[in-house]
Amino acid sequence: MSENQDSYNRSGYYAFLFSMVLSILLTFVLSFMYKGVQVDDVKEVVAAESGENVTETKEGPSEGFDIAAVSEPWVFSDDMAAYGKQIYAVNCASCHGSKADGKGPAGGALVPPPRNLLEGGWKNGGTSKNLFTTLQTGIPGGSMVSFKHLPVKDRWALVHYIRSITKDKPEDDQAALASFGQSAD
Repeated sequence: MSENQDSYNRSGYYAFLFSMVLSILLTFVLSFMYKGVQVDDVKEVVAAESGENVTETKEGPSEGFDIAAVSEPWVFSDDMAAYGKQIYAVNCASCHGSKADGKGPAGGALVPPPRNLLEGGWKNGGTSKNLFTTLQTGIPGGSMVSFKHLPVKDRWALVHYIRSITKDKPEDDQAALASFGQSAD
């Protein structure tokens, strides 16, 4: 009987040692050798999922566009919307889907499910001011989190991209939007 007990303990000891060595090795590989996910890789995956040809798709804003040089980011431009599409691919497509239809791979586990951005029907309103506020604060009690960690101009670019793809969007009051945009942080 003591022989079986000794071999069992020895087997457990070897299993423990094996798991510890494997854990240390994995930690080393992930910490020092794995480069992580690159933004360009995410763009290619999103483009492939949506059926777009990466070489034929306009990847972003026109040549020479500099987001830092934009003085009034709340004013719509095609370049801001194209820049917003890039921000969307990295930060939003996992929940809202690469086609913005609310069917992203991470969105299936969320309650309530992510909004279909193409259809609109906004909980907090669909004006640029409302969308920016939602990106800033999230939706309390919902699955939409705050994206306040993104720079202000990136959030405005997201607003422009979302409004560029949304059907039946409400009109913006330009004077109120300018006033809000100047005070938004």
